[in-house]
Amino acid sequence: MDSVTPPSAAAVHPVIVPLSYLLGTWRGQGEGGYPTINSFSYGEELHFSSNPGKPVIAYNQKTWKLNSGEPMHAESGYWRPKPDGTIEVVIAQSTGIVEVQKGTYNTQDKTIKLQSQLVGNASKVKEISRDFELVNGDLSYVVQMATNLTGIQPHLKALLKKL
Repeated sequence: MDSVTPPSAAAVHPVIVPLSYLLGTWRGQGEGGYPTINSFSYGEELHFSSNPGKPVIAYNQKTWKLNSGEPMHAESGYWRPKPDGTIEVVIAQSTGIVEVQKGTYNTQDKTIKLQSQLVGNASKVKEISRDFELVNGDLSYVVQMATNLTGIQPHLKALLKKL
């Protein structure tokens, strides 16, 4: 298999199979806002990949300004689903913030709910939640955030199509 060919379903570790619908590249647009910043729109690309035989999904994300294409935010990490429907996620953001998330996934509803256990190297951000859902073949998500000045509330939302 060359480096361009995605792994076949048979090569995916059994624990990854329930979330194998994520594998590949997703692209679309999102909206962001928070009480302490101006609202904004952005383009986004997510990429989920799996190494054959490994029980982990690699995650890469990047966003850009819609009008100029100028890069905005990027992050990468690993998603570790467990057979019992729980999942652990680690994310490193381009801003220097790191997240350790735990949550659950529902294979029937195609939903993933994550809640931060640790937000590191963040002077203001105290808590982050991420909810993903597959809706009519599109991947939607909502990110909520709490800071030292505000409680948990919506920060980002996007709708992405699989390429």
